Amino acid sequence: MMKRMKPILRLVLGLALCLVSYAAAAAYETVDVEHGATVTGRVVLKGPVPEPRVFPMVLYAFGDFCKKISDAKGHVVLKEFNVDDAGGLQDAVIAVQDVSRGKGFRSNENRLFTVNCMFHPANVPEDEQFEIDHDGNLVHIHPLVSVMRNKHMLSVLNRDPVIHDAQFYQKETGQRITRFPIPISNKVQKGWVYLDKGKRIAQIICGMHEYMQTWAWIVDNPYFDKTTRDGTFAIDRLPPGTYKILAWHPHLKPIEKTITVPPDGHVELNFEFDAREVVRPIYETQRDFRISPERDPNVNLFGCEGPFCVKRDEHLHED
Repeated sequence: MMKRMKPILRLVLGLALCLVSYAAAAAYETVDVEHGATVTGRVVLKGPVPEPRVFPMVLYAFGDFCKKISDAKGHVVLKEFNVDDAGGLQDAVIAVQDVSRGKGFRSNENRLFTVNCMFHPANVPEDEQFEIDHDGNLVHIHPLVSVMRNKHMLSVLNRDPVIHDAQFYQKETGQRITRFPIPISNKVQKGWVYLDKGKRIAQIICGMHEYMQTWAWIVDNPYFDKTTRDGTFAIDRLPPGTYKILAWHPHLKPIEKTITVPPDGHVELNFEFDAREVVRPIYETQRDFRISPERDPNVNLFGCEGPFCVKRDEHLHED
């Protein structure tokens, strides 16, 4: 009986996925855009740049391999805010809201690679994933923010010789949307991206390596861009009209502005974030560790200074 039911169940599941994909595609209509406009601008971060987060390698698996992204002192340093000398903020997402028809998406896929114990968007060049710091150490430029389509598959290809574990969270609610293992394989691993209506922020974390994480802004139209190293962005072929445009970066509240774009026009639009408004969740302030600092006095489990780190003596004297 069960053998006869399996083909039917597969057929029903396939039809359901087709219907979901059709509904997702029907929500946005691709058309030829006539007299489209261009929106360009810059995003800056005012104030002191927040300190990076620091993770001790001793707490996580496969340290012998993952140490290639360490600071050569036993830590992985996550530099979440990349700001140039003029304040330009990299990896902010600029997204036009409520566009129902227009140019097509560049890709139907949400794709990530795992490289050197880090998630990387598949469309980010390798030379934009790492940089050399003042001490000559290789530092991962993080987070490499992604822009993903809702109601579409997330594909992850493992380029590491170690296993990982993808956990996809809807950030506004803390709800885990999907989870799947990432074995040592040339086969792409997949999970479904399906956020509740009105929810836009997602975070992907490896269940085995806490520092291995990336953020995503979820879109339903192709009118978006990510800021470059100097904080600039450009969105083209936008149909004439009045729109709300959001600027977003992890740990910062989105900024919304309204603009009107004329036919064949060009609109300059700039955004300014305040570094004093950066909010990191309690679980990301590094006040607790799986291994107690008393375990080995020679291992520095804190490794950084600043408002987002905890000094050793403060932690040891907590009640």
